[in-house]
Amino acid sequence: MKIGVAGQGAFGVKHLEALRAIPGIEVITLAGGNQTATAEVAKRFEIPHYTGDFAESLRQPGLEAMILATPTGMHAKQGVQSMRAGKHVHIEIPIADSLADSELLVKVQKETGVVCMGGHTRRFNPSHQYIHKKIQAGELKIQQMNVQTYFFRRTNINAAGQPRSWTDHLLWHHACHTVDLFQYQTGELVSDCYAVQGPFHPELKIAMDMGIVMKVPSGAICTLSLSFNNKGPIGTFFRYICDNGTYIAHYDDLIDGDQKKIDLTGVAVSMNGIELQDREFFSAIREKREPNASVQQCFTAMQVLDRLERILNSATKAQAVV
Repeated sequence: MKIGVAGQGAFGVKHLEALRAIPGIEVITLAGGNQTATAEVAKRFEIPHYTGDFAESLRQPGLEAMILATPTGMHAKQGVQSMRAGKHVHIEIPIADSLADSELLVKVQKETGVVCMGGHTRRFNPSHQYIHKKIQAGELKIQQMNVQTYFFRRTNINAAGQPRSWTDHLLWHHACHTVDLFQYQTGELVSDCYAVQGPFHPELKIAMDMGIVMKVPSGAICTLSLSFNNKGPIGTFFRYICDNGTYIAHYDDLIDGDQKKIDLTGVAVSMNGIELQDREFFSAIREKREPNASVQQCFTAMQVLDRLERILNSATKAQAVV
């Protein structure tokens, strides 16, 4: 299968590294912003074609699919562009930064019939897969998910510590992971939610701290704390408090409530969540089926994010009036 990748930054590289482990996949084009960096990444991964023109990548002979690891604000436009060009598309999280753009992606996928998938890596991390399988088997029931998403990001840099051309966002990017995972693991849609946020950064113009609470009809709750001000270990730590045990997940690692590490080697064919989500994308294309984390499945998380944003905006306006 001949594919292309858009985005030469940290997550574009993460996908390219994962793709090396997947048989039968050939990356034939790389579309990037900074052309010096794009040329370097193309050379490193032996990609024969690179460009700053996304449409040029889509025109490469034999191209079947694109992976989008571009700035969030470009996701919807490039996703629609890919689908209308007849290409399957895998869009890094979040699929868009608004509910309207998310609706557009779902609409165009239905019109074109191509595979369109969101990069909801948490569904594929072996740690979360282990919990998911226990829930499906009736061995676990979630009572609370307690989640901490922490970074130290007071300047506009990416996951590789390099300058970023766009601004990250706690709600639409990082909270998206947890909102989707909470609904995926409970098998229910959020029925109640609330959010508060701290002061905006003077230059970045985004809230640097945020707290979110969610509930599903069965009574399970999720408490999510997010910060770009945390000095210390980065990333997201998920504590599953269940009726039959407690588990703590961090990316592809899992320990129980007694701090004992759980062997996850038999959960999936890889211990790399990004590789596993990419494998699901290609399998769905070959098998002509809806993938796990299709844009339709991801859309419910975008609806919750929109609700939370409206709550935050309403609170901000009320404070301005006072």
